[in-house]
Amino acid sequence: MASLKDLRNRINSVKSTQKITRAMQMVAASKLRRAQEAVEAGRPYAQRMEKVLASLAGSLMNQPGAPQLLVGNGRDEVHLIVVATAERGLCGAFNSSIVRAAIVKIEALKRQGKTVKILPVGRKGAVQLRRNYGKLFVEGFEFPGLRQIGFAQALPVAERILAMFDAGEFDVCSLFYNRFQSVIEQIVTEVQLIPAQIPVLADGAASLNEGLGLAVYEFEPDEETILRELLPRNLAVQVLRALLENAASEQGARMSAMDNATRNAGDLINGLTLTYNRTRQAVITTELIEIISGAEAL
Repeated sequence: MASLKDLRNRINSVKSTQKITRAMQMVAASKLRRAQEAVEAGRPYAQRMEKVLASLAGSLMNQPGAPQLLVGNGRDEVHLIVVATAERGLCGAFNSSIVRAAIVKIEALKRQGKTVKILPVGRKGAVQLRRNYGKLFVEGFEFPGLRQIGFAQALPVAERILAMFDAGEFDVCSLFYNRFQSVIEQIVTEVQLIPAQIPVLADGAASLNEGLGLAVYEFEPDEETILRELLPRNLAVQVLRALLENAASEQGARMSAMDNATRNAGDLINGLTLTYNRTRQAVITTELIEIISGAEAL
């Protein structure tokens, strides 16, 4: 049985840990508000671009000479898996859930005889995947100590993906990240970046007017030229959206994890305090019995 000193030391240690987890919870709550505002501000732009691309791509999807970012290069042998995770841990299953989904995809592609390459974005995902898939890694990206994610971080990732595609280093590119739903719910999401997954408009909605419910537009220059300019930008926007969603999801997951840790620490302190009091009472009782027995012996 542990001594009273050991129990006191352990209680103090758990109390110190509880203070840390409570502070981390408060910091995560503060950061979550900013990250959530950034996500909510970025979603309309990304959704609007998808609708515009859907309208522009409708007439070019099956045409010869369509942009490869839209229709692909006609092959499906080499897959690039972009795994976007956090730089830090202590956020529950946030990182491991993304990594697990990516591993399922990787193993499925390998069973089909496909070649897989991995582009990690974020340190935790790279650490978890390097053990078994380090040989599949290409250049990774990390953003240590960054206060807020922005387009400056998404653009190099998008440029690297585009450079690899132009060099013929892969045929299909998929991105894994966590979409922010609420503080207690983050949804692992897979998005195919190349060829671009353009939402299909409703039947008969072949024009921008019908597809977006806006006035009639005439394009200058032609739709194909505009599409060639918008598709690389859309890829960067999708990467930025994933990073923003990840940032909000990370803080939500950390806030929830630290809240659970604080509660568990409180339960542990209560249990240890009860054990300490019982042990202390037992020690006092034993000492009284020894004093009484010694007095009677005299």
